[in-house]
Amino acid sequence: MPMKILKTKSDEKLKVKRVHHASDYELILDRSLCVGCELCSKICPREAISVSRKPKVKGQKTERALVDIDEGKCQFCGICSAICPYGAVQVSKNGQVLQSVVEKESFPQLIREIKVDVEKCPTDCTVCEEACPLQLIKVKSNSSTGRVTVDIKKELCPCCGICEIKCPESVIRVRRIFSGKLKINQDKCPVDCKDCVDVCPITGTLTVSEKNGKVEVNELLCTFCGACKVVCPEDSALEISRTSIHHTPVRSGAWNKALEKLTSTSEMTKELRGKGRRKTMDAVRKRLQPRGE
Repeated sequence: MPMKILKTKSDEKLKVKRVHHASDYELILDRSLCVGCELCSKICPREAISVSRKPKVKGQKTERALVDIDEGKCQFCGICSAICPYGAVQVSKNGQVLQSVVEKESFPQLIREIKVDVEKCPTDCTVCEEACPLQLIKVKSNSSTGRVTVDIKKELCPCCGICEIKCPESVIRVRRIFSGKLKINQDKCPVDCKDCVDVCPITGTLTVSEKNGKVEVNELLCTFCGACKVVCPEDSALEISRTSIHHTPVRSGAWNKALEKLTSTSEMTKELRGKGRRKTMDAVRKRLQPRGE
């Protein structure tokens, strides 16, 4: 049994701490990184995470939804940390960062696959740095040597791909973490409403049409996090369907349940079938491999 459970809130961070005789567990939610999406709340096995819309102030932009954590339910398993594409959640034990579910191989890690061919980068180009909506890219160049370094905070990157699209030299390659569909039912979209546009973390994904004042979507930039859906005043005006998640290999019932909640039963079935095919192929390769190799 825990000796003490603590919870502190501020505009910058939400901290939940559980003190035991031998170990201290702490969860920190960085509100400067949190976009108020639905991912962590959807898959928390203890239903300890809630997301609520902030009251709208007339004449001001809609604020991102507020994520809260029930300190009595949280088990510090790290699932929320593992699934957050924006790196907003951190779980630690005795001051050391950990993800118990990842270490026990019951939950995968998101793969942030970003490749930059710096040999082709012009020394005076900073387009990717300027394009990144989250300011995660820093370009440094040395005109005397002609060398360029591109530093990307990958642990915080949701892989929206804007840097790849904007790069004039096509030296950046980004593989999406989440793939899917985002549909705006414009006939149900409230007139003059742009709540989803206000909260979308990736600039240019959602825009308001000059023709009819309705919201339009550019799926090429969407991270399918669901921050827009959380604040949408009309439940049927915005639909999100995730079709795949780029993650490390894992065989786990916990992940299968999470995957079904994040995507759908059919998409989960497709992944399981894919795993089955890979397992069969590996078994065949081993049988065909000459002895002694």
